[in-house]
This record gives sequence, C-alpha cells and structure tokens, in this order.
Amino acid sequence: MQSNLVTVSYLAAGVLFILSLGGLSTQSSARRGNAFGIVGMLLAIVATTLTAFSSSSLALESVGILAGAVAVGATIGAVVAARVAMTSMPELVAVLHSFVGAAAVLVGIASYLAPDHQLTGAEAVIHHVEIFLGVLIGAVTFTGSIIAFGKLRGTIRSRPLLIPGRHLLNLGMLVASSYLMLRFLGTEHATTELLIMTGIASVLGIHLVMAIGGADMPVVVSMLNSYSGWAAAAAGFMLSNDLLIITGALVGSSGAILSYIMCKAMNRSIWNVIFGGFGADEGAAPAKAKDAGSEQREVQSLSGEATAELMREAKSVIIIPGYGMAVAQAQYPLYEIAKLLRERGATVRFAIHPVAGRLPGHMNVLLAEAKVPYDIVLEMDEINQDFPDTDLALVIGANDIVNPSALDDPQSPIYGMPVLEVWKAKTSVVMKRSMASGYAGIDNPLFFRDNTRMLFGDAKKQVDAILTALRDTK
Repeated sequence: MQSNLVTVSYLAAGVLFILSLGGLSTQSSARRGNAFGIVGMLLAIVATTLTAFSSSSLALESVGILAGAVAVGATIGAVVAARVAMTSMPELVAVLHSFVGAAAVLVGIASYLAPDHQLTGAEAVIHHVEIFLGVLIGAVTFTGSIIAFGKLRGTIRSRPLLIPGRHLLNLGMLVASSYLMLRFLGTEHATTELLIMTGIASVLGIHLVMAIGGADMPVVVSMLNSYSGWAAAAAGFMLSNDLLIITGALVGSSGAILSYIMCKAMNRSIWNVIFGGFGADEGAAPAKAKDAGSEQREVQSLSGEATAELMREAKSVIIIPGYGMAVAQAQYPLYEIAKLLRERGATVRFAIHPVAGRLPGHMNVLLAEAKVPYDIVLEMDEINQDFPDTDLALVIGANDIVNPSALDDPQSPIYGMPVLEVWKAKTSVVMKRSMASGYAGIDNPLFFRDNTRMLFGDAKKQVDAILTALRDTK
C-alpha cells in the first residue's frame, strides 16, 4: 500500500513539474507555474522520505537528522532568495547550478563506495556507466557554474580566455576521460580512476566557461541549467529514483531547448557557445567603432529635461531596458513615465532582446515587478521592424544588444548577432553612466550616430529627472 502511495505521489509530482514548466513559459501564468513547482517539490520530498524510511537502510532515529538537514537547507535557501537583489539573480542561479553538480559528484562517488548491491553482469556494467557519466557531468557543471558565477559577478573578467590549441585540449580531456571509463569498467576497485576523471572533468568545466565571452553568458547560464538537469537525472539512475530521473530530464531538455532558441535568436552556433572562444582572440583590443568616422567624432549629450522635451513631442516611443536599468532599479519610475506618455496619447512600448541582462527573461521579470502590462512588452522579432516609424528610442543601460557593429562590422566579436536596430528611429537617446564598453568588452558606434544623444549619469536619477520634468509640464 505504501509503495503504491509513493508511486502515485511521484506521478503527481511529475505532472506538477510539467505544469510548472508550462506556466513559466508566459509572464501571465508564471506565478501559477511557480506554485505548481513548489507543491510538486514538497510532494516529492515527502514521498522520497517515506520511501527511505520504509526500507531497512534507515532507522527511525535518523528522522531527526534528516529533518534537521532539510530545515537548515530550506532556511538558507529562503533567506538567500529573499535577500538577493534582482541584479544578482543570475549569480544566484549559477550558484544553484553548482550545487546540483556537486551533489551529482558526491552521490556518484558515494554510490560506488557503497556496499555491493548484488548487481552482476550487464546490470553491474550499466550501473557503473551511470556512476561514471553522472560524476563527469556533475563535475563539469560544478566548476563551470562557479566560473559563470565569477564572470557574472565581475570577479572574473568577462572576456574569453582563448588558450592556443584549446579545442585540442578539450578533446584530449574527453579522450582521457573515455580511457579512464574503460579502466573503470574493467577494474574491480577503480576508485582512483573515478577520482582522476573527476579532476579532469572539473578542469574541463573551468576551461569551457572561461573560453566563453560576456556576450554569450546568458546562453551559458541556460546551458548550465541543462547540464544540471542531466546531472540530476544521472543521480536518479544511480539512486533508482524515478522522480529524480523525470525531473532531471525535464530540466535538462528544457534548458537545452532554451539554449538552442537563444542561439538561434543570436545567430550563434550552439556548438561554438558550448565549446567557447567565439569570435575574439585572447588579449585583443576591443573592436573599434568604424561607423561614419566615429573615431574622430564626439558624442552629442543632453540633459534629463531635454530628454523629457523630446518625449513630450514624440508620438511613438520604444524603451529598450538593459542591465544598467536593473542595477539602478529604474524600472519603477520608468513605468510611471510610460504611463504618463500613454495618457497623453503617445504609443509607448518596451523592446526586449533575447539576451538582455545576464539571464534569460531578466528584463521581463524586472518590468513585471514594476507592473508594466504584458501587452506592451515585445520581443525583438516582434518590434524590430517598427523602429523606422518610431520618433524616439530610449536605451537604458543597454549596450551590446543595440550595437550596429553586429550587423556591419565583420571584425566585431558580436558580428552576426541580431540586435535591436534603435538607430533607425528618428532620435535615439542612450542612457549610460559613461562611455565604457559593455559586458562583451567592445565599443559601440551607435553613440556617435548623428541621430543619437547620450544622457550620462545614474539611470535612476536621470529617469526621476525626466519624470519630474514631464509632470511639471501641463
């Protein structure tokens, strides 16, 4: 009876996880999807606990230990999630991925060192393959996620580390791991081979992510999400836990699909992103602006009040948010500006690039947090053709996603990546703290265009200044 109850619970949790993914696919249903996921995970924990204590491997005295571990983990997770700022959410996601990878490594090693489960023949070989692959994927995920965390946080530079012969180095590590796998399967006590492979896989994870530039980091986060899912699925096979297999497969496949969609939107090869080192040489200087003699020209700057005047005259406005908006928490007064302009008859919309910010959907979440209506938040493919008919394009804290070098400079590291073509608007206003390059580390010729105006300063203060100027105008 208890076994049937656990099976039904696992099935219900799996369905809830599927509903969660479906709900998270749109902004309007994201809250519901999140709730499904919470209920499904709670059900999974309870069912797994019942399964563990129904066997003879755990005594009832262990209930307190398990409950304590769950309480500590839940408390840490709740405190961290409540305190983390939206600007730090990408780093938090990367750290959580690293935990999954580390768990897969520890589960794999513990499973191999555990007492024999009387597996023989093909079953024993399959189990050892599960252990080996689970540890390999987990180690790559663990160290790769740590490097991604460092890059997103700024403690590790965003530019790619391109070691000569890097692809041969990666191939060599994979070949060495394959050889160790053969040794692992053919040796009765092969703990040494397993640990050596763990070290090689850890180095591979570091090298793969270090070789990826800042412009591709959102895709890397998505790929690491996929890796963590496959690591969890491998742990499920090792533990003979059906729900962990289902959950890992859902996360792994959805992460891979999202990564493919993002690469397609960026005109990137997913293999180039996975193996790193796309489009730049280590130590090379940032690409120079080559548009209309921009190297000899100065930018045209203006004030917040002058920007407000342009907005008052504009009949159509497109706002392009970037990571700078997230840092300044400027989305709240920004929506007040949009609402005020709409009340005066202007058409105001928000344009979202697939890799705006440092996490897929980063800007969407920030705008939803500020109560911006979903119907005026459009993706790049939906709005790019409207810029020629737009009076004013307001860029707030974005850089690489509005860089025309992606379309007209074959030497640029981001060449070929679709961008928001804000320069086609009648006037473009770019809000930045300084003329510093973006996260990809390259210059932006947009700043030197004849129809571009630069609004320097803290985004929150400048947006507040624009809002005040608009309100003071009858």
